[in-house]
Amino acid sequence: MADWQNYGREGGLYRRLRDACAADWAAYTWHPFVQQLAAGALPLPAFRHYLVQDYLFLIHFARAKALAVVKGESLEAMRGKAGAVLAILDETKLHLKYCADWGLDEAAVMATPETMETVSYTRWVMDRGMHGDILDLEVALAPCTVGYGEVALRIIAHAGRADTYKSWIEAYASADYQAMARAAAARLDALGDSHGGEARFATLARDFRMAAQLEARFWQQGLDIL
Repeated sequence: MADWQNYGREGGLYRRLRDACAADWAAYTWHPFVQQLAAGALPLPAFRHYLVQDYLFLIHFARAKALAVVKGESLEAMRGKAGAVLAILDETKLHLKYCADWGLDEAAVMATPETMETVSYTRWVMDRGMHGDILDLEVALAPCTVGYGEVALRIIAHAGRADTYKSWIEAYASADYQAMARAAAARLDALGDSHGGEARFATLARDFRMAAQLEARFWQQGLDIL
């Protein structure tokens, strides 16, 4: 098994969900946007567009993590998610600095409207969390957290990889991010055991597939502006 496939435990909920939507998952984790980014061929306007929308996405991702505090099944889980909220809020500051490195002005980034792709994805995640329990919410969140870890490892393993977007690749291939991605997959496995994942698998698989599709559309918007 390749490193980028080795998240979650064998037979656990995470791998079962990923395998149940294999085609959509591959379309997300090896999208043409990702392939061009890996090869250093992605036009800069496409990458800049993505960076701005990703900043706006992070704001709502922090809100979804805050909802996970409310939905948390234990005090330990609530503490973990509270820490994740603070980490994402700190990440938004770093993201603005990173945008500046690519010639994007902070005021312009913050003033940019959300695209339909950003709106549809972030509000869908919040909807799943509001109407479901902690497992529903974590299933909606995991394709982003774990998927980016997989994307980075797939790029690292790619024979034609270039260094144009090296800083972005290394951020998600880093030991810290990989540990977070693996923890997210392990959490899905644990919640699958404790919250009836087997009985609910069809619904969970539907949501996991939708998240993968929304992630692919999030990449695509960068190419659509060209």
